[in-house]
Formats: sequence, C-alpha cells, structure tokens
Amino acid sequence: MTLTKRLLLAALSAGLAASPALADRPRDQDRAFEATQQGRSMPLPRIERRVMPFMDGADYLGPEFNGETYRLKFMRNGRVIWVDVDAATGRIKGKSKP
Repeated sequence: MTLTKRLLLAALSAGLAASPALADRPRDQDRAFEATQQGRSMPLPRIERRVMPFMDGADYLGPEFNGETYRLKFMRNGRVIWVDVDAATGRIKGKSKP
C-alpha cells in the first residue's frame, strides 16, 4: 500500500471515529429548551422582544445559548453587534460596540 493511501485511510478512520462524539453534543436549541422547561431560562422569543427595541433597526442574525446567557447577534452598517442577555431575567448584561 502506498504512503498516500495509508494517510488517506488513517484520515478517514480518524474522521469516522470522531463523528459519533460530535453527534452526541447537545445543540444550543436543545439546551435552551431544557433550561426553559426547568425554569432556569426565559423563552427565546420573550428575550428577543425585550432586546429588539434597543437595537435601532439593526438586522437580527440569530442567537447563541451557553446555559446562563443568550448571545444575540445583530448587524448594522456591515458591523456585527453582540448583545449578551441573562437567560433567567432577560436583563441585558452587555453589548459590543458597533
């Protein structure tokens, strides 16, 4: 077997071995749903309704969730703005400068 084939086979094997581990990680939306069900977090639409009035027409690109904080991503004039919101209270914790 040539060296190229061995390297290709090794890379393929490593990729196949790693893929089940990646599939088992919970997604942001799954963690957010679970936190909402357990009363540790407000529902995302409620969080979004609280933040939108402060964003002066910036385009909303979507959320991230880390268990305690929603991070909402906006864009205005080609610049990304991150807004961190406490998931339990809906209080804005911080905002990046545009």
